[in-house]
Amino acid sequence: MPPSPSRPRSRPRGRHRLPAAAVVLAVTTGSLLSAAAPALAHGGDDLAPHVDSRRVAEEVRQDEVAALGREHAEEHARMRAAVRGVGDYPQTTRTNRYNALTASQAQLNKAFAPETFGAFKEYFPSPDFGDHVALLPTGKVLLFSFERIETNPEKEPAPTQTIGKENAGRAFLWDPAKGTGKDAFQRVDPPVSDMPDGLDEPRPVPFFCSGHSFLPNGMLGVFGGNLGGNGGTGAKLSLVFDPWTETWTRNPDMSVGRWYPSVVTGADGRQLIMSGQSELGYGTPTPVVERFPAKAFPVPVKKTDTPKNTPVERFRADAPFSFDYPHLFSLNDGNVYGFGRAANEQWRFDPVAETRADLTARPDGRKRNYGSAVMLPGGANGPDSALVLGGDRDNPGTLRFSNGSWTAEKSRAFGRTQDDTLLLPNGRLMTVNGAYDIRDYGNGPYNPNADLKYRQIELRDDQGNWQLGPVQRLPRGYHSNAVVLPDGRIMVTGDELQQLANNTDVNGTVDGVPGTTGPITMNGTIEIYEPPYLHQGDRPALANAPTTPVGYDKRFTVTSTTPGLAARAVLLAPTTSTHSVNTSQRYVDLRLTGRAGNRLEFQAPPDAKAAPPGWYLLFLLSDKGVPSVAQWVQLSA
Repeated sequence: MPPSPSRPRSRPRGRHRLPAAAVVLAVTTGSLLSAAAPALAHGGDDLAPHVDSRRVAEEVRQDEVAALGREHAEEHARMRAAVRGVGDYPQTTRTNRYNALTASQAQLNKAFAPETFGAFKEYFPSPDFGDHVALLPTGKVLLFSFERIETNPEKEPAPTQTIGKENAGRAFLWDPAKGTGKDAFQRVDPPVSDMPDGLDEPRPVPFFCSGHSFLPNGMLGVFGGNLGGNGGTGAKLSLVFDPWTETWTRNPDMSVGRWYPSVVTGADGRQLIMSGQSELGYGTPTPVVERFPAKAFPVPVKKTDTPKNTPVERFRADAPFSFDYPHLFSLNDGNVYGFGRAANEQWRFDPVAETRADLTARPDGRKRNYGSAVMLPGGANGPDSALVLGGDRDNPGTLRFSNGSWTAEKSRAFGRTQDDTLLLPNGRLMTVNGAYDIRDYGNGPYNPNADLKYRQIELRDDQGNWQLGPVQRLPRGYHSNAVVLPDGRIMVTGDELQQLANNTDVNGTVDGVPGTTGPITMNGTIEIYEPPYLHQGDRPALANAPTTPVGYDKRFTVTSTTPGLAARAVLLAPTTSTHSVNTSQRYVDLRLTGRAGNRLEFQAPPDAKAAPPGWYLLFLLSDKGVPSVAQWVQLSA
């Protein structure tokens, strides 16, 4: 959430050198962006009668209603709302910002041919900020975050320092098959619980800033969260979201609190949970590693295998990461690699022996804050290397870890933190989102005006070259996310500050969202990007894929109505991410073993080290790398 007192929160407000392509864009849009300069509302004692009725309603206290009566209590509420409103962020500024960003995006992106750079296509409201996302094997996307305590983007909207009922989690499902309207969303809040803060105020558990990864049966394990106070206090929550029944299950708590932990699923299908600030508050990162499910409990494989009353257990080796959210990857030797944000905190964990070994320190010698990393395609045997990219605003360099050592790869155009890098179905990489620092888009903390360069995506080709591409509607930095959808499009969301700063109706509500008990504020947004491959010719058609689990190294058959277009096939693991950490995405080539008419035979990955058990997107690809619409297959021993 917000920077803790021990983190730097200010710096000189200078502009930063832009790459050549971005300089051209900045010059072109200077007048457009100037219209979005922030302003403060001014008011005095006459504010109270004019305060928005919704804000008054939010300030009404039931104890005052009982003691003073409704009318008198509303007077008190009106004055509180007025005081809160002084110095607020005016709706006119939000609308002007959004209009300016919309106009500049349309103008700037004329220079980018879709068949080379792709194109941003749709932009629509969402009921959630999308600080955490997961593409579920039903094709729906789970979004979850927190109930906002502030709408002013120059202040902290998250309840990091708040204890009690206002510190609550929320979650929604978006069904892309239902389009982009309110009926495409469904509320699926986490369990209600009285958290251990001494206030006896049950509410949906505050699981924001947790860690998560997929279980072999497609369920999502979610661990940790925020209890509020002391710079960020770790919750001990252990939860599972079941995509098949669209319900949550709470399991016994972890042994330690974790705020900002990382989670990875290993070759055995069990999850390792590392790092995070403990229940003592910020500045107490826990070295304790835990495993879920505990080894005495079975790994959930079937859709009906919902872990209930299933504990975590202590892993014998510790992981003394100094900073939050390390990158964790299960490479094809079966070990879990932990790439810490500190250059000298790089470790290998053996899930079988439960040991930790030192890796060579990252040669840049610099701390990388929240920035992306990704396992690189490694053919049919799965990934054997990883690329560490962002997290250093002053360093555009990328480093590849392979066979125990680091090598420099080609750099991106500029350094950025809070970025998201995705593996695309054609094996290439795409970076979207980014910022200068936490809550800083280039003009100082909590100033939502962003340097233009952070709106530009970057694309990496087969030779490792990066190229700047079109600009997204909003700049998205801290808490931004991106997901590859089954149809090959990219969903971009997250960053509550920018979503609040550019909301054309920040206090508006939309009634009737399925699964809700009251009006829902559509204060989030989603943007859709179409990669170049969707503008490069006909797509292969995947007609049928296996509907029962596929065993390792086994041959299986798919059918296609366009078999002549299908040159190869790949498995792409679905994304679940937060805070630029994405431990799940994985790219595995399938071996083509035969063709006959509209039938193609492939051979599954050799073992669980190449691809841990679970649900994967199966894409057919043309010889030009154009993907089909994917179908889901499950790998299982």
